[in-house]
Amino acid sequence: MSTGTPLSAPALRELRYWLFRYRRTWRGTIVINVVNPLLFLTAIGIGLGRLITGGDALPGYSYLEFVVPGLLVAAAMQTTYIEAAGPVFQSVRGRKNYLAAAATPMSPSDILYGHLLYIVIRVATTALAFGAVAAAMGALPVGRGVLVVLSGVLVGAAFATTVAALAVTVKRASTMQAIFRFVIMSMYMLSGTFFPLDDLTPALRWLAQLTPLWHGVELARGFALGTATAGGVAVHTAYLLVMALVGLLIARRTFRKNLYV
Repeated sequence: MSTGTPLSAPALRELRYWLFRYRRTWRGTIVINVVNPLLFLTAIGIGLGRLITGGDALPGYSYLEFVVPGLLVAAAMQTTYIEAAGPVFQSVRGRKNYLAAAATPMSPSDILYGHLLYIVIRVATTALAFGAVAAAMGALPVGRGVLVVLSGVLVGAAFATTVAALAVTVKRASTMQAIFRFVIMSMYMLSGTFFPLDDLTPALRWLAQLTPLWHGVELARGFALGTATAGGVAVHTAYLLVMALVGLLIARRTFRKNLYV
């Protein structure tokens, strides 16, 4: 059985498996990745933005410029959850393709690494498409946009390992659906994506600042608006890297426990 490293031959074979499956749906996802940001930025950033003045909360920039990095990072989080939660669960409880792969010389770690590589690729394409649309609308400088996209990929990696570690252990699909509704969507709405946390109560503000999405939003927004500081970048990046690493270590154990045959 392979010992498994992220770029080992068995892990890359698992990556090719997921890329092969993606060949059947890539056209539709590209349309979604372009049309969704366009509609969302037009409705929220421009439509709602006309009703919002800068004031003290948005000094020197428009609401569209404020909301774009948050929306990009939130889209990365959602894409990651969609690609990690259901597919991992189905690979164990439904189609059981994980179990079929585990019966070969591939190790559970190979299977995990290959799938995570695929998820990161999907998140990167989503973030790139979102960033390109935002740049075309004049809401995101191209140079800074590269760092914003990388922030989205980092958020995706942090969520990918964590969600995969959990999804492989879940017995019912309704559990993952409940997590999406009550956890993912709560972070989406209350982690600074659409408005500054100053508008929240102190308790909610403190809770929001503990979430990984808030760290991703702050990192991306700092790059987009040119307000990032070395200390802030270090803290937010470290938080997300630690989350990704801890999630990976846990995922290796949960995959081994649930797939080892």
